[in-house]
Amino acid sequence: MRIAVIADTHDRFPHILLERISGADEIWHLGDVCAPELLGKFTSIGPPVQVVLGNNDDVPHWPKILRLQRESIRFHLEHIPPARPPRDCDVVLHGHTHVPRDEQVHGIRWLNPGCITRPSRSYPPSFAWLTVGPGKPLGWSLVTI
Repeated sequence: MRIAVIADTHDRFPHILLERISGADEIWHLGDVCAPELLGKFTSIGPPVQVVLGNNDDVPHWPKILRLQRESIRFHLEHIPPARPPRDCDVVLHGHTHVPRDEQVHGIRWLNPGCITRPSRSYPPSFAWLTVGPGKPLGWSLVTI
C-alpha cells in the first residue's frame, strides 16, 4: 500500500502534486489545509483522503487526532507533534514545523513530510510516500517538488 502524506498546504499547492500522487492508495493530510475545498482536488483523483485539524484550520468536524492501522502498524496522526509519545502506536505522523523528520524516539518512529507550499529556509517543498505491506518494513520516502 502506498500512502501519499502531505502537510501544511496553507490554501494552495503546486499543481504538479496531483500528478505526482495520482497513484496513491490513500492520501493523508496532516493539517493546515486552510482552504477546505482543496481536499476536493485530492479526492477527485480517486483515493480516500484522511485529514487532521491543523492550528490554522477552522473545520469543527475534522478530528485533531486520527488513529489508523495499516497491516500491523499503528499510526497516530496529529498536526502539532505531541510533547510525549502517544501510547499504543508505532508511528507518529505530524506537520506544523514545516521541516521533514524521520527519527526514532523511545521506540516510536516520528515522521513529518515537510511543507508543500511554505517550506522552511533550509528545506524545499516536499511530501512523502509511506509504504506498508504484509511482512515488509515500513517505507518512508521524502519527495521534493
